[in-house]
Amino acid sequence: MYAAHTNLDNIIGGVNSRIGEKLNLNNLRILQIKEDELVKLVTFVPTNDVEKVRKSMFEAGAGHIGNYDFCSYNIEGQGTFRAGKGTNPYVGKEGELHTEPEVRIEMIVPKARLANVVREMITSHPYEEVAYDVYPLLNTYHGSGSGMIGELDQPVSELDFLNIVKRTFNVGSIRHTNLLGKNIQKVAFCGGSGAFLIKQAIAAKADIFITGDVKYHQFFDAEDKIILADIGHFESEQFTVDIFYEHLLKNFSKFAVLKSEIKTNPINYI
Repeated sequence: MYAAHTNLDNIIGGVNSRIGEKLNLNNLRILQIKEDELVKLVTFVPTNDVEKVRKSMFEAGAGHIGNYDFCSYNIEGQGTFRAGKGTNPYVGKEGELHTEPEVRIEMIVPKARLANVVREMITSHPYEEVAYDVYPLLNTYHGSGSGMIGELDQPVSELDFLNIVKRTFNVGSIRHTNLLGKNIQKVAFCGGSGAFLIKQAIAAKADIFITGDVKYHQFFDAEDKIILADIGHFESEQFTVDIFYEHLLKNFSKFAVLKSEIKTNPINYI
């Protein structure tokens, strides 16, 4: 059994990405980016083993910067050490000071992947004791955060777009704020309970913000600057099962994957 909740809410390719795909939005990106999510991992590898260690770190999830991957910085230098009693050094001898040509490898790693990257790095590293450093970074990680925003190819009238949303998500009814008399093109959204992002959607100059579980007083936060549309918690997250289904099919091609058709929404409409 595997269960996922907010970790699937807060990544590219998760709950919100699927909402954006269903609405045929382009240029999808995180609405509220999570902070303090990146570290720099540094290790020191003998010259002949650099490629093997670097490859293992890349495959474990290190070295992504924006739309680039396999990103690293490498500096040649000299490492020194003396193997203590009872050790089994890869190079050098027990009790003798040894100098080894090494390469310092630096990569950016999301915190969520750090444990896996370190494990694979150590497994592929030839040294009995692997020296490495982890540095916190203030860099922004655009791959993790709450909600998303994107654009339609062409502007659509407010009422037409609300009807598209209603059909796409099979919504019994949509609660929404006043229509503002302008077309919809930039769309912000958050699956589940996303009213905490209303101000972020306004700041991003979205024309509409779609989410669920909006409370009475939260509708006032739209302040006639944006249309706020509540389509329901279940309705906004209903396609999540497809994410798991497709992921399993892709990674276990010979496994018979069954997708549940059970609907657990406790809310009915008349």
